[in-house]
Amino acid sequence: MKRFLQIALLVATGLSLSACGNLKNSDLANNPTTSTTKKKSYQTTSTSKNGYNVLLKDGEYVTSPIEGTTENTSDNNVDGRALESGLINLSQNTFSSSKYVFQEGQKISVADATDWLGRKSKSNADGLNAEKSTKKDSYNPVILDQILEQDFLTKSNSSYKMGGMSVGLALNSVDYYQKVKDGPQYHKDISRAEQETFGKEAANKLVSYLRKKKGLKDIPILVGLFSKTSKDSLVGGNYFAYGIANANSSKINDWKTVNNRSQVLPTVGSEKAINSTDAASFSDFKAAIQGYFPNISGVTATVRYQNKTLTQMNITVTTQFFGYAQIESFSRLVLSAAKKYLPKDAPIEIKINSVNDTQALIAKNSADDSYYVHVFGGE
Repeated sequence: MKRFLQIALLVATGLSLSACGNLKNSDLANNPTTSTTKKKSYQTTSTSKNGYNVLLKDGEYVTSPIEGTTENTSDNNVDGRALESGLINLSQNTFSSSKYVFQEGQKISVADATDWLGRKSKSNADGLNAEKSTKKDSYNPVILDQILEQDFLTKSNSSYKMGGMSVGLALNSVDYYQKVKDGPQYHKDISRAEQETFGKEAANKLVSYLRKKKGLKDIPILVGLFSKTSKDSLVGGNYFAYGIANANSSKINDWKTVNNRSQVLPTVGSEKAINSTDAASFSDFKAAIQGYFPNISGVTATVRYQNKTLTQMNITVTTQFFGYAQIESFSRLVLSAAKKYLPKDAPIEIKINSVNDTQALIAKNSADDSYYVHVFGGE
């Protein structure tokens, strides 16, 4: 059980914030920083490498009240992790992990998010999505589907105060809608140019809304524009631009382009690999493990690149065997093949799944980490 908890904690921190460390080695366990202001105590987890420390209140991780609030135009779950991790990566150049601690957003309420995600109307003047079209056979798509807030705080005496904020705007590349309730579903494609024009305008409106909130007038606010994928896509979307509203400013004057791309391997049809070397490495890995057991249903990978550099490779291996000895033996083979064939300079995650559950996990959370292995159901 102890081994399982250690693995579970390591996996959780690696998946949510590459910055977070194990609580066993944190300020909370060894040397807590506390404050009695408003009868609350504050602690931070220790960090690994260049990641963020995470602020805890009364020993608990603080979640965002708007988590999961969307316009529900797409039910693709693969976008969620890319939306969060991508915003953290964008933030690091502006909010240094050596000066700021991280906390999930606390300033945008559910009521705020609901209004801002809604269409503009007489009853919702703050809606960021376009008004409904009054013309017959004309449809104005819902482009803004989700708002993500991340807060960056600095220490002030024995407490912490807001030092900066990052906001991710998840923009639909496809809007799914019905003309009548319970009727057939239609869709409208949204071009990158439309996303960009809408996103930049919405970002400035959102910054002006945020400036009215207590504690947000004189901090920098970073806004990233994220393109969501279609609901049947196997790989998550990407940020394509971001800008910063300086302290006391309600407008973003300078936007920067982000060169992020994602892909599923093996490629299908005439699609070319983003990086042929990485694709060949995965192909060699796949061939090596498929030759070991005849009853492997499939091996696929999703790869993510930033400025042509591989930043993540996630591999899923689907099996048709369930015996513990088989899984343990297979996991050792997968580990050996991963070390031999897969790229050395990127985080790698390999899940060995059956139809119903995950049987084993093999991963390294950063480019220079060693792989760790956990077989579920073991001691």
